[in-house]
Amino acid sequence: MTSVSILIIISAYLLGSISSAILICKILNISDPRYFGSKNPGATNIFRIAGYKIAIFVILFDISKGAIPIWLGHYLEISPDSLGIAAIFSCLGHMYPIFFKFYGGKGVATAFGALTTININLSVIMISTWLLTVLSFGYSSLGAIIAALIVPFYTWYFQPQHLLPTIIISSLVLIKHIVNIKRLWNHQEKRIWRN
Repeated sequence: MTSVSILIIISAYLLGSISSAILICKILNISDPRYFGSKNPGATNIFRIAGYKIAIFVILFDISKGAIPIWLGHYLEISPDSLGIAAIFSCLGHMYPIFFKFYGGKGVATAFGALTTININLSVIMISTWLLTVLSFGYSSLGAIIAALIVPFYTWYFQPQHLLPTIIISSLVLIKHIVNIKRLWNHQEKRIWRN
């Protein structure tokens, strides 16, 4: 692994550690998402707390956190293995941010950003799966869970050299959704359009 690759991986984690949800709420004097709603500093909770405009900003920022390091890695021609590790670390930064006492979001948008830069087909599949699930059942978490479960299979088809990092990222997303899985099982999960 080259020094450039190491720098990209470290940068991916540090960029991932910037929580747009927490920062924008502080700037706009909105309730801290870590203490309200689902207590998750992510776009879905921001949507419930502050509305769709701010939630869209958070989503775009979080997608960028995953995409920028991978785009930069492509530009600097680091190895596919290093790109995969950088993608993992961007998600780890979002989930366990060093700047916010390692309490972060669930990594869905950041994973989407990272995987989009690996293969555009993966992004289309992920967003289509999430959107279809949310429109059908109303649960953002269910959309994320189903997308995380199926994206490794499509990675194997479209971009097999990135299968291992995709499995790791999907596993991390699923681990962060354990509470949601339990709530879905017990019919206690809130639909995205409800408070």
